[in-house]
Amino acid sequence: MSSLAVADPVLLDFAADVGPEGRVAVAGGRTRWGLGGELRSDTRVLAAPTGIVAYAASEMTVQVRAGTPVAELDAALAEHGQRCALPARGGTVGGAVAVGENVVDQLGRGRLRDAVLQVRYVSAEGDVVTGGGPVVKNVTGYNLPKLMTGSLGTLGLLVELILRTNPIPAASRWLAAEDVDPAAVEAALYAPGAVLWDGATTWVLLEGHGPDLASESNKLASFGVFTEVDGPPELPPHRWSLTPEEAADFSRGAFVSSIGVGTVWADSAQKSLPDGPGVAAVAARIKKNFDPTGRLNPGRTAGC
Repeated sequence: MSSLAVADPVLLDFAADVGPEGRVAVAGGRTRWGLGGELRSDTRVLAAPTGIVAYAASEMTVQVRAGTPVAELDAALAEHGQRCALPARGGTVGGAVAVGENVVDQLGRGRLRDAVLQVRYVSAEGDVVTGGGPVVKNVTGYNLPKLMTGSLGTLGLLVELILRTNPIPAASRWLAAEDVDPAAVEAALYAPGAVLWDGATTWVLLEGHGPDLASESNKLASFGVFTEVDGPPELPPHRWSLTPEEAADFSRGAFVSSIGVGTVWADSAQKSLPDGPGVAAVAARIKKNFDPTGRLNPGRTAGC
């Protein structure tokens, strides 16, 4: 990682606002504002810089400031027939990465953590730090893009990111059927965008060119009667992280399970289990290395 060679005055001005002292946090769209615990009341709350800095459509990468609304980024990418792995739920780019939530069609778009190629963040000391890059080889030390994704701003305040994009499929279609085996459906399809299940109904997102969709639709016909629907079901408010096997066997209350992924949206929160001593020690050491005085997003804990 490096705190050098950052000449962007917008980022440097923001870092100066953060400074080296006092409790501080960054607010995005506040769509997941209470996640990880309640922010301390004496915390100074700032807004991250906004704007798309550079977009290399041919390289399928975009450099964007953290305060940029996800909807604005999506619109800019769509003009070039591309998309990214950020969930479109009304928030900002930095907020989405800080939360680390994957899109419902993760099988098609990929994991958010894998799409974050570079991060720039303001450290607890008030410096702009860069980690990762469009092409990263033989990296030693912390993998900062992956570490910062899902960290809830407790290790650094995100100001800019480079994200991997991917093409918008030529065609897409949501289909649904009752009383079919969702795991068998997911295994039979070549590359579904998503396979969702609520215990009774299975939803499938097919993506690709017309012949691809026709071929995959024919496969679905062997499992049951699939009919075209407008989109995925409404997702319950709480997101669970499970193994793909556990997600495929989930049966607690109202839920929607993402088959082959391990994400479940449920009507109740996932019970937090205490970390083992080894995990707790590593987490404490990382926090101390990045934020020794506990000034970044105080009151919040990633993973809770």
